Amino acid sequence: LLCLAEVESDILRRVRALLRELDGHHPSCQSDRGMLRWTLHKKIDQNPSTSCVLVRILVKELERAERGDLRHYIIPLLHTLMYTLIQAPCIPEELCARVYDFCKRLLTLPKPFCTIGLDYASRLQVERTAPGTLYQRMVISEQSLPSAPFPYQEKIFIFADPELLPEAICNVLVTDTEAAQVSQSPRGCMSCVVTHALQAALGDTCDIHGLRARLQALPPGDVEHWFQQVVAAVEGAGSEGGSDREQHTARLERIYHGLLGSWPAGNAPREGLQGTPLPNPSISFHLWTEDEQLWKELVLFLRPLSQSCEPDCLGQDLDALELQDMLADCGCCGQSRFSVLSTDSGIERDLPAQDEPCAPCAPCAPCAPCAADPERSRLHRKGGIKKKLSPLESVALLQAGSNVPGRKPPGKLPRRAGMPPEPAASLQRLHTARVVLLGDDRILGRLAQAFHSLRKREARRVFLTPRLNLQLYHIPVLPGQPHPAAAADHADPEELCEVARYLGRADPWYESNINTLCHMIPKLANMPSSPSRALVTDLFLTDVIAYYARMGTQPVCFQVHSVKVLFRDPTQDPAEDVFLTELLTQVQDSPSHRELSTTKKKSTLDGPGIDLTVTYRKVVLSDRQKELALSLRSTGLLMKAIPAEEAEDLGCLSVTITEIIRINNLAGRSFSAVANRFKTRNIKIRSPEQRPFTVRLDKDTRRTYRDVIGLEVSPCLEPSYCLQKTRTRKFSPHETEDVGLVKYLPKSLLLPINTFAGVMQ
Repeated sequence: LLCLAEVESDILRRVRALLRELDGHHPSCQSDRGMLRWTLHKKIDQNPSTSCVLVRILVKELERAERGDLRHYIIPLLHTLMYTLIQAPCIPEELCARVYDFCKRLLTLPKPFCTIGLDYASRLQVERTAPGTLYQRMVISEQSLPSAPFPYQEKIFIFADPELLPEAICNVLVTDTEAAQVSQSPRGCMSCVVTHALQAALGDTCDIHGLRARLQALPPGDVEHWFQQVVAAVEGAGSEGGSDREQHTARLERIYHGLLGSWPAGNAPREGLQGTPLPNPSISFHLWTEDEQLWKELVLFLRPLSQSCEPDCLGQDLDALELQDMLADCGCCGQSRFSVLSTDSGIERDLPAQDEPCAPCAPCAPCAPCAADPERSRLHRKGGIKKKLSPLESVALLQAGSNVPGRKPPGKLPRRAGMPPEPAASLQRLHTARVVLLGDDRILGRLAQAFHSLRKREARRVFLTPRLNLQLYHIPVLPGQPHPAAAADHADPEELCEVARYLGRADPWYESNINTLCHMIPKLANMPSSPSRALVTDLFLTDVIAYYARMGTQPVCFQVHSVKVLFRDPTQDPAEDVFLTELLTQVQDSPSHRELSTTKKKSTLDGPGIDLTVTYRKVVLSDRQKELALSLRSTGLLMKAIPAEEAEDLGCLSVTITEIIRINNLAGRSFSAVANRFKTRNIKIRSPEQRPFTVRLDKDTRRTYRDVIGLEVSPCLEPSYCLQKTRTRKFSPHETEDVGLVKYLPKSLLLPINTFAGVMQ
């Protein structure tokens, strides 16, 4: 009892330290900042029998926060509780019921509390009926284990720009992600699922040592057999509304005795509940070197090269890839085939006779159903090219896969003559890609470009949207020594992490667990090689990335802005681009000597800078549009899309124009620079004298435009909205308002970045 009291006191002290950090009282030892949550969970991993103690303490702290209206404690404590509960070997029913009741009470609070409460309440309802379900589903999806009752797959993609991060940081991340995958195998993950599910249901009566020894002695095929038995039992109990916990326990007890059989009991003494480690998720690290690399990796995740006809098909446009999918697959085998052009007239009497074999699907073998059933063979049409979906049908399919309530099912293609009717099977998002961006605001600007390109591709030919659930994450990383490109333009490296700072202000748990990695990852990368260094980086970095990807489910949506750049050369077409964080313009140095002398004379009279005309729509409280125009002399301007305060609108641009004011006095003519600030959503800038200036997007010197004389900035529109709007105007050219399907499509292109709580209200 004394030992248990000491353990409980130690855990309570660690939890209270977490709460103090949320209040801004950082630990005295700065090296512990951001590691309190990790050390707490590692403490429980070392002694799994204390999981119930931690859950009980967390429930008490949640109820205390509820009574004291300390809402900023609720979501961090709830995430910590759920992560512990998923991995716990066995949690008493009364404790699960207590957590479930608390989650239901969160439904009366505003977002994000009600959203997270509903999500966790629904999970706990299943977990109470079938203990071990949450652990099982997490392992199956993250490891892509074969499972018919739960056919979901997940993968974490880490993207880093090698031109923005030092080689040492990239190398340590590659090493850690590879090391996390080496120690895992499908057989080992299946054994973990079986062990955890049986212990969660049977509790202390489960001989965990004997069970592990038995699974270790079985061949891989038998391990998979028992894995499928356990998965079917657990998923069956979770899906059956009338099933109770006793029936589920009895079912797993039969599986447990069948698995052990006559296997001798373990010789190790019973030591209470033994934990089953949660395997690391499937993680791949990518150096972002190509513009289309993100899209290619997502397509490869959906359709590996082993299932594609040609390995280089990903280098082609999506139309070529989608054509493979639309050239009907062979009915008896899942392999793709090349098209066979139909040469018959389409009339039944012109079909081949019964003794005439149907043309086999190249390159597959002849279809078994055609040879077995003469009547079906007579009515079996030769394969032909299916109708290509029109853009309007593509938009309808896009809506079908966008989780819109009350949507109509997409239209079915006509079935082949003579084939039995197939049940309507709508596309399901069975794959989840969790894309983690490592770096600063510049890689997020590149992500905005890739996301816009992906949405345009999906508007032309929908492919990923109905099949893939895309989740985006951001981990800020600043190099230990500023990158030359960053040092030249930003005296303070912290300016490169505006998005992360905003997310930290909106979500305290993100600030505590993720923003602290901004300087920690470079320090770990620069540590001298040693066994202790490998231990720290392997455990810490992999665990934090996995924790963020697993528990960070609430998005913060950032408005993507489009910019149209006009060049001085009239033969050069305007450039169109997008940006996420900021746009900076500066006066460009005049290249020619003649223009330089003219500039010097004018600068002497009018001061430095160039004349600009600025037209913009001012943002007012009434949300009315107010057009304003300015003519001024300026040395440059800065547009910020990330607000400095959490309460400000994410859809507005904060524009700061450095205006040059001429002052006449007795001493002569002088000039002063004045900052002219305003907020807008749409702005146009022109240089009436055709004097060039430069435009830099998202703080990235690689995205700099020169010889610019004008630009137009506005919120970027969702490509599917633009496509449908264009088609609607063909039928209603005089209609100004959105009508038909356009009214239900998202208008603005928003980039969602996941955090633990979203924007807390």
